[in-house]
Amino acid sequence: MIQVGIIGTGFIGPAHIEALRRPGNVSVVALCDSSLEKAQEKARALNVPHAYGSVEALLAHPGLQVVHNCTPNHLHADINRQVLRAGLSVFSEKPLCMTPDEARELAALAEQAGVVHGVSFVYRQFAMVQQAASMVRAGSVGRQFSVQGSYLQDWMLLETDYNWRVDPALGGSSRAVADIGSHWCDTVQFVTGKRIVEVMADLATVWPTRKASVERNSTFTQPLTERQWVDKPVSTEDRGAVLVRFDDGSKGCFSVSQVSAGRKNQLTFEINGSHCSLAWDQEVPQQLWIGHRQQANQILTDDPGLMNADVAGSAHFPGGHIEGWPDAFKNMMQQFYLAVQAGKMPAPEVRRFASFADGADVMYIIDAIVKSHQHQRWVSVMR
Repeated sequence: MIQVGIIGTGFIGPAHIEALRRPGNVSVVALCDSSLEKAQEKARALNVPHAYGSVEALLAHPGLQVVHNCTPNHLHADINRQVLRAGLSVFSEKPLCMTPDEARELAALAEQAGVVHGVSFVYRQFAMVQQAASMVRAGSVGRQFSVQGSYLQDWMLLETDYNWRVDPALGGSSRAVADIGSHWCDTVQFVTGKRIVEVMADLATVWPTRKASVERNSTFTQPLTERQWVDKPVSTEDRGAVLVRFDDGSKGCFSVSQVSAGRKNQLTFEINGSHCSLAWDQEVPQQLWIGHRQQANQILTDDPGLMNADVAGSAHFPGGHIEGWPDAFKNMMQQFYLAVQAGKMPAPEVRRFASFADGADVMYIIDAIVKSHQHQRWVSVMR
């Protein structure tokens, strides 16, 4: 059994633990949180045998092989550094870090350490996204003309919606783009096999001031009534629109929003090519729309028997048995831990999970988007 430690037990830490228990060859042996008391409480609730109140103590756990970094954004870079310097494989939540310079440093450190390293870009792991990427690789789409799409949510719609992600010191200088636009960029680059090289962005802050509860807010919780509030200035964006240019000369656009009422977690993309178009919606994840000019359009579902052979294994049940976000998360962990078992990173052309280099690449795109908005012009992605 591969022994794993988890750092951070908020919204995403337990999701990692649940996914890690599904493959059968991974054992979560320890977790760490901001205090030993909190870690022990979480360890009891999640049935994890060991708890630690510091990263250093967790890294000293006997036999530990892999660490998952599930902490808030501002802690990612330092913890990722510590894990790499300890010689352990590391799986980090996104974003990889807070700045492009940190991204370059961490990508280089990961290569030097010679360990397996991954970043939690989960949407490329859905069976129908894998199918779309396979179809592009096989030439079924033809020459790609354009890509468009969006990632829309509503959990920051209200003036009283506030959590640590709004604070740039904790969440970073970008919010909607860094938090969800990053997923769109990674997913589209994975599917198309092309890199975003230039961007033109227009971002907007809907609530320049938000009312934060004097109590600590958690992500995705319902607002309570009759509480005391404190006004907090907001400098990060609630929504935005971005034009993109790819390295082959094709173009695209996407929008992001955390203030779109009724949209809970809708990531969509559409790829237009000379043979057909492909479209996917994360809220209907088992379907891939295939558009044609001279024949009827198609809806392909995640039936392993209907998918391309090279990706059929990403669907685990017969057609009609809907697989969703937790199953994509399982796929991501399975791919990562196959590499851990092999003791090395897969070659880039066959690797399906995002590496630290991929995480760094998205950081460079986010940085270019922020600069484009600030300067109101096209900005090249500096890799």
